[in-house]
Order: sequence, then structure tokens, then C-alpha cells
Amino acid sequence: MNIVLFETDQRNCLLPLCYTRPVALLRTGMLTIMEKWAFRLKGNYSYKTELYMKDKFPVKFEEDNLLVSSHICPDDELVKLVESLQSFQGVKCHGIPVALRLPKSEAKAYPEIKQNITWLVYNGDLDYVRYPWDLNEVNARQIKSDFDLLTKGRKSVPLSETNQVVAPENIFLEEGTKVEFSMINASAGPVYIGKDAEIMEGSLIRGPLAMGEHSVVNMGTKIYGPVTLGPYCKIGGEISHSILLGYSNKGHDGFLGHSVLGEWCNLGAGCNVSNLKNTYDKVKVWNYPDNKFIRTGLQFCGLIMGDHSKAGISTMFNTGTVVGVGCNIHGAGFPRQFVPSFSDGGVSGYKVHQLKTVFGTAAQVMARRSSELTDVDQRILTTVFDKSAIYRKY
Repeated sequence: MNIVLFETDQRNCLLPLCYTRPVALLRTGMLTIMEKWAFRLKGNYSYKTELYMKDKFPVKFEEDNLLVSSHICPDDELVKLVESLQSFQGVKCHGIPVALRLPKSEAKAYPEIKQNITWLVYNGDLDYVRYPWDLNEVNARQIKSDFDLLTKGRKSVPLSETNQVVAPENIFLEEGTKVEFSMINASAGPVYIGKDAEIMEGSLIRGPLAMGEHSVVNMGTKIYGPVTLGPYCKIGGEISHSILLGYSNKGHDGFLGHSVLGEWCNLGAGCNVSNLKNTYDKVKVWNYPDNKFIRTGLQFCGLIMGDHSKAGISTMFNTGTVVGVGCNIHGAGFPRQFVPSFSDGGVSGYKVHQLKTVFGTAAQVMARRSSELTDVDQRILTTVFDKSAIYRKY
């Protein structure tokens, strides 16, 4: 089956995380949303996303197409219903289109199609990703769901006897992992340690925790789940209720809570993030479509940071701060709670973080992970630079 992951206008509420990727490549639990579909529903996947990303994330239509929502984290029961769809049939959950089967011309035009769709209703509860903080809000459930999906019928690599553990049946290690002289409590949620990942000595871990391949937990780290580390991440200090999509570092002491970091981000030594206001009031967060701060309804919300952004040593982020793509934050004091993409500075003021400088830093950072900043990546970042210029009013 040819499967196309479609997005709604809600994708713009997921900026800055979706400036550089389709919604389906956001991560919550252990897997990206695309991977959650692909593990359950076999087929050839592509993305119906913003036109400027087509060279990196092309969309492919066949004579027969299954369109599924990039905003929905599926479960097995939903997938069974989706698999049963015939042409011009779809599935809705609580009035939201989840999937539909269409021929090429209508699939290309969706949602502007002329034919009537016969909608089936799914009455289960699904995790729907509307805003960046939703990734954290559903993370505990998604770690449990993905843990069951990935470990079913499989046997974990044995855990070294130097560790102290609670609920070892909820701990799963892939090949090549290194875990020594740490304390792991998986009674509150599973702990999954990906291929060639490492937890260094003296770490204190309370699940749920999902570690991607080659990720590292530095010595003496304290983790309060749910926490997700994508591939090739490195963390240290204290971390709680947070997601690092991949290839990002918070390697030193300092606190990170209720936060989502994109790829190729780095938080310097002693960096701290507030996730609770002194007044205990509900948190407001910058929303791009509304061009203003909106109410989240949440008491806890930390930092949302786009790809390729960095924060210098001892940076302090206020509750509900949004930092865009390609930023360089430094200096004493709290930066503003919305830092537009490609900004360089801090409390003392900002200037434009020029593309040439961003590209140079990105190339060096990515080379350390045997990756490359391609011409396609540079074109995407250039488009984001242009699209975000409206916000850079220093």
C-alpha cells in the first residue's frame, strides 16, 4: 500500500519544531509518529508537507493511496479499522479525520476533494499532537505503548549485576548497551535502552525512560521520567518530563524540565530551565499562527527549542520559553520568552545570526556525529530564515 502522511493547518502551531521536518517525524514515546504507523501498517511511506521541504521529504502518489494523519499516534485497534478501508472511505475519531483511502487525483487534492467520503467512526481514545507541549503530555503513555510494541516476543540483553534495579521486568536493553553502577527504578514506567547506548556510573533513573541508539547519560545524572532521548543525544545533570528529538546535548549540570528540544541543539554547562512559575499560574507560550502568547492550560511547561539552536554556559530560561531555529543564546539573565529564529544574543540585545555562521557551526557539529549538512538542508534553513524574518524585530 502507498501510504501518505498528511498534515493539517495545525502544523503551524508546532513551529519551530516543524520548520525543518514534517509533523510525522516528531518524536514522543520511543518512536516518531511515522514509525508508530510503520511498525503497525506496512507500506511505502511519504509526506504531504510544506513545499519547501519536498527535496528532502518528497511525497509520492500511486493509483491507490492511503492517507493517514501525521498528528495521530495510532494504536492496534485503529490500524485494523484503517486497513479495512475501501476507496472513498475514511475514519474519524471525535470528528477528526484520521485516515482515508483515495485514488491519485483526489489524494493529491485532499482536503479539497469533490467526491463524498463515507466516514467510519473510531470511538477509542487517541493521542493527538496539536502543540509542542502535547508531545510531553502524552509521552508516558507513548513510552509504554512503544515499549510493548518493540519488545513483544523479544529478550533483553542481561543487565550488569553492578546496577541496583526495581521492576527489572520493565527494563529492556538492546545489543551493545553499557550500564554500570547505576540505580534504575522501572516500577512507575518502562526503561528502554537502545542499541549502543550508555548509562554511566552513579546515575539515578526513574522510568518511564526511552533512550535512542548511541545516546549517553553522563555520570551522576538524575532522570525523573517520562523522558525521551532520540538517537545520539547526551544528557547530564537533572532532567524531568522532557524530550530531545535527536542529536542534541544537555551534557552538564543544570535542570531541564517539561521541555522539547529539536535536533542539533546544545545547552551549555549550568544551563537551567524553569518549568513552574513562582505564582503557580498556568503558563502562556508563544504561538506562531496567533502571533502572540496563548494559554496552554498547563502549570508545568519549560523550553521549546528549534533545530540547530545553542545556549551558552549558565543560561537561564524562563517558564514557557520558545526559541526558534538556528539561534545562539548567551549572556547573563533571562532571555525573552520568545526568541525568533536566527537570533544571536541575550538580555543585552539581539542581532541576526547570519546563515553563513549557522551553516559553518552546523557543518562542524554534524560532522562529529558522522553526518553532513547537505545542500538540501541549507536550502531548507534558508527558506526558514526568510519565513521567520517577520519575527526578528529587535
